Amino acid sequence: MSIAIYTLTSPLHDKEAIAASTKEFLDSLDFPFEFKGEDFKDWSTNGLNLIFVRTGGTENLFRQQRMNMHDIQSPVYLLSNGTNNSLAASMEILSWLRQSGQKGEILHGTPEYISERVKVLSLIQAARKRLSQVRAAIIGKPSDWLIASSVIDRDEIKRRLGFEISKIELEEVEKAYAGHSANSKEAERLKEVMLKADIAEGSSCGGNISGAIKIYDALRKVIAEHNVNAFTIRCFDLLSSLKNTSCTALAKLNSEGIVAGCEGDAPAMLSMIISQCLTQKTGFQANPAMIDTDKGEVLFAHCTIPLNMVEKFELDTHFESGIGVGIRGFMKEGPVTVFKVSGDLQRQFIEEGQLISNGKASNLCRTQQLIRFTDKDATRYFLQNPVGNHHIIIPGHWKKPLEELLS
Repeated sequence: MSIAIYTLTSPLHDKEAIAASTKEFLDSLDFPFEFKGEDFKDWSTNGLNLIFVRTGGTENLFRQQRMNMHDIQSPVYLLSNGTNNSLAASMEILSWLRQSGQKGEILHGTPEYISERVKVLSLIQAARKRLSQVRAAIIGKPSDWLIASSVIDRDEIKRRLGFEISKIELEEVEKAYAGHSANSKEAERLKEVMLKADIAEGSSCGGNISGAIKIYDALRKVIAEHNVNAFTIRCFDLLSSLKNTSCTALAKLNSEGIVAGCEGDAPAMLSMIISQCLTQKTGFQANPAMIDTDKGEVLFAHCTIPLNMVEKFELDTHFESGIGVGIRGFMKEGPVTVFKVSGDLQRQFIEEGQLISNGKASNLCRTQQLIRFTDKDATRYFLQNPVGNHHIIIPGHWKKPLEELLS
């Protein structure tokens, strides 16, 4: 993400003194940037733009420049070093922006604070660009039990996130499966991995591996034809039509960077898209199975997990049906973020915590993660203010950037 720094300077100030203070200030900042000076003509070509308000008396200079900026809805970020009335002018400029209904922020303080803040803003700006490149789809329709999670606001998603959600019939996947003749190279590599994996004791899933690989190939074919890089599928219907599950396919596609969600849950897909565009890390879609409010712990479970998120995995049947191939993954213990946004983007749950153990209980979906929230009281809020059942588990702590991206 390229960062550009432009300047505003009153002609009344001594040029040499301003140049010296500018160098001292910019040299103290700990992030890469390109210094543009007073020439704003390439404003729209950068990843993140900063305006260094070097002196007072620059308020009208800014107003004149603002008229020529094409991204009028984007926030304006003003750098201030606290000398030559820089801060006073910045506050007047930001007040004018707010009166006009526009967003902005003054970046002022220690070099350490400013540098860290710019890094976060750069991260968010890069996420917004990635979001605008998303091509999402729902394959089939949401599962019948998703009575809250079947509602999405397509206009709001387009306005705030910058992408649309198309519709693909589930029959296309079933036809691609029926017409499957030979495995792709990617499918052959996946088959090698699957055949080397451990199989849970007493499981009958071994004979279903070839069918699971065929579903992977069929899904790859369909999303390629529709030029889709994010989707959620009504996967339970495949249990009847194909006598297998898409758990393996979703585990592999997610590990390839394609957002692949379960049960036609569009809000869960949105949450996966948002988190991946921000963190560039794959997310794990799971539902809460048990909550201990005294300990601040939630046990999440699901029958698939992206293969690039786990240290090891084993194969078992799909939990509810007892057929097909499910994935029991074991993720590295450590910091995680639990995230979910509603289909109209009006509500969200974001909480940081620690993955403290992976489980393998026989009465739950195959992949099981016990997460202890940093704020144990968050479990009570989690129970009282649910945002659907599926949530996204993301490695690392990302609460503040996610909140800001959605603000």
